[in-house]
Amino acid sequence: MRALSKHYSTSFQLACKCSPPIHRRGFVSFLNQLKSQASALQTQQRRELQSFDANAERTEAACQTVWNYFSELSRQLDVIEPPGPSFTLDGKTPWPAMKLVSFRADFRRKKLRDKDVYDYAAIGWNVVPRVGNAVVGSVSANFPPDLLRIEARLAAGAVKHERKDIRHPEKNTLLSIRFDYLTQARGSVKVTADHEAGTLVFRVAGASGFEILNSVWPATQVETGMLDELAKMMVAQPNNFA
Repeated sequence: MRALSKHYSTSFQLACKCSPPIHRRGFVSFLNQLKSQASALQTQQRRELQSFDANAERTEAACQTVWNYFSELSRQLDVIEPPGPSFTLDGKTPWPAMKLVSFRADFRRKKLRDKDVYDYAAIGWNVVPRVGNAVVGSVSANFPPDLLRIEARLAAGAVKHERKDIRHPEKNTLLSIRFDYLTQARGSVKVTADHEAGTLVFRVAGASGFEILNSVWPATQVETGMLDELAKMMVAQPNNFA
């Protein structure tokens, strides 16, 4: 009986030595650690939400500015029908003098965090000869780089065309690829909103021939003066847009 009592006494002493005290100075319980982590996470989430709300508000204001500008610009340019830039598909065969006609502005909205916001605003136009109707032209490519360049420009301008393989009459080997096209194209500016980043992404096609320009602007910098420079680019005038 004494041996058993001694055994339990020794076991209790060992347990007391091994178990950490519950209320010692500087001790933080696991539950309190979780509370601290949750509180820090909630603070971070509140800051992120505040940042998003501020960026979204600035982005919406910038989109409204763009839409108001495009809406008015399209009406004025539709009357003026300004001259267009120089166009060529292969860098060697120039198109006739062109003009810009049939301007139209549009916008789309989307749902973002249960709110209706701008998705994008856009303005588009047709590019046609200044005199007479569109005429048929043709360009040829013998090497892959030239072929890719021509195909990219056809796509950028939405140019109606037909592709034909030119082959040797006897050997049937491929000599070149010819593109027959009509001298008319499309131009456009599409402005897509990024509410989280607080920026607007501009995609300009047909303002400098068949080149495509992509440019990102902070929403706070999108104002009438900046859009004036964009409008100058659209009508092939010197500008400081990009």
